[in-house]
Amino acid sequence: MTTPDNTSRADFNRPGAVDLSALKQQAEAQRSAPSGAPGGGAAGGYVADLADVQELQGYLQSSMQHVVIIEFHSDRAEGGAQMSQELKSLANASGGKWLLVRVDCDQHADVAQQLGVQAIPTVVAVIGGQLMPLFQGVQPADAVKQVVDQVLQAAVANGIVGQAQPIASQVASGENEEPAADPRFAEADAALARGDYEAAVAAFDEVLAQTPGDAEASAGRAQASLLARTTAEEQPSEGIDAELAAADRELMSGDAAAAFDRLIAVIRTTSGDERDRVRVRLLELFETRGASDPAVIKARRDLTSALF
Repeated sequence: MTTPDNTSRADFNRPGAVDLSALKQQAEAQRSAPSGAPGGGAAGGYVADLADVQELQGYLQSSMQHVVIIEFHSDRAEGGAQMSQELKSLANASGGKWLLVRVDCDQHADVAQQLGVQAIPTVVAVIGGQLMPLFQGVQPADAVKQVVDQVLQAAVANGIVGQAQPIASQVASGENEEPAADPRFAEADAALARGDYEAAVAAFDEVLAQTPGDAEASAGRAQASLLARTTAEEQPSEGIDAELAAADRELMSGDAAAAFDRLIAVIRTTSGDERDRVRVRLLELFETRGASDPAVIKARRDLTSALF
């Protein structure tokens, strides 16, 4: 990822840039404490003003489905208001491709400190639960847009292509409620039960044709497809096909890290259509484990490094 010449930032791909454990502990403490803290930091559209660290934890979790960009700001930062307005405009114009979360460092100095913020303003991205430093200091509008565009490209490469809901819609929809059982998966479940994995893949494809991007359907399809490949009578013995098959077997044996590492190594040494084919398969394998799996989180970070 390129950055403007006057931008001060850590490497975009730097692993372990931020330790989120303290934030998680603080959020859990807030959940168990008596209510009364301010709630609902909605600023409208796809921009949210942070109310508390518990709310931030929710936004970090939502980065499994869509990009989140966090702006640490203060009224004391000269020129910061103009850049803030540019970020707001870009977020709302994206129509949900990413969500902007604004953290007032005068009100939430503890959050800024725990995330290692050393200058105001500071802007970071969150992709798949991983924080990636973008830049510090006030930047011109064209530079801000350039960095945001590159973040979105990295997210797509990592399979993070969901749409954020408008802030008001998230509150109104009761998004934390448990969903009811979905009858759309009855045919796929029946096919899985009888061991007809190809039919299960087809059934999940029908669901996805009606509701593209459905996370549950995508995960089900990935699992059914994995079962179909690994139970096939013939297995490839050479080239990229052999590497893909080996990764399938490693995943089925429970060694997800080895499977992911294998395919990322192939991505590092290939290009063009071959590289993209392996990348797409890797993203499909991620679906079988779930976005919160530690092996997936690490592999997404490694994939970003391999691609950029």
